Amino acid sequence: MAPTILFVLLLVLSFGVLLYFLKPTRAESAVEQHLAGIEERRVVNADGTTILREEGFSSIPWLDELLRQLPGSVPVAHLIKQAGNKWQVSSLLLFSLLAAIIGAWLASLVVPIVAVSLCVGLALGLSPYLYLYILREARFRRFDALLPEAVDLMARGLRAGHAVTAVLEMVGNEVADPVGSEFRSMHEEESLGLPMRDAMMNLVQRVPRDDVRFLATAILLQKETGGNLAQILDKTAAVMRERARLRGQLRIYTAQGRISGYILCIAPFAMFGLLSLINKKYEKILFTDPLGVDLIYAGLIMMILGILVIRKIIDIKV
Repeated sequence: MAPTILFVLLLVLSFGVLLYFLKPTRAESAVEQHLAGIEERRVVNADGTTILREEGFSSIPWLDELLRQLPGSVPVAHLIKQAGNKWQVSSLLLFSLLAAIIGAWLASLVVPIVAVSLCVGLALGLSPYLYLYILREARFRRFDALLPEAVDLMARGLRAGHAVTAVLEMVGNEVADPVGSEFRSMHEEESLGLPMRDAMMNLVQRVPRDDVRFLATAILLQKETGGNLAQILDKTAAVMRERARLRGQLRIYTAQGRISGYILCIAPFAMFGLLSLINKKYEKILFTDPLGVDLIYAGLIMMILGILVIRKIIDIKV
């Protein structure tokens, strides 16, 4: 058992080191992302004409068609896109399946309980989605931090006499990513003939944040009713900065609850690992005695309930 686990760890470490040294540079990633954004994957109509770009779920045609009919594939594709990742839905599903199978097998070697092995396999199978959620949240926070600067730049450009489309191009070229890349995509869509409203709605779908909704509402309302857009954008940027300040204060006030939740989640598993290293037979009764197994199930259920309660307490909407 120990040589097998050591072999798996060495294999994962080797692949991690290889991927680290072979990863592209920041400039190469930016160029590749820009080329992927303008790559034409089109829907062919009955008469052979192609006018719409379609996101691929897989590079294999029959698998792409199968995944399009699978429930939940579209939200997964949106999650990958919102996280700024280049994975395909097929690759994510395959990696999740392999992680679940390998995790359940390794857990069955250490703890011979079917339910525990299934829980470990399920947790590892969901780990790619958790990774994407973390990437998406980090990207959205970066976007929220840069968006007021982009809105100020738009207001200054409008006061200088530039049109809205020119201002959007200016933001895409001068503001750092992810704001710059998203505004470049929006400007390219509008340049190719997509109406402003549809381009803004696509931006809201890619970045479903309240600040982006405020910006889209301000621009579309001004387009339909008229008014001083530069002044509206100034007020929008002020609202965004005030919301960011309030979110920062709330993170400070809820830091104790979040840290308590992390400690309560990690402490049982850390203590189990330490006690197992000191004396392997000390906790063996938990897995051999029926009462011990019931206590494990009860502990896991109560831990999940505690996580949900703590998350509900510290999740304050701004």
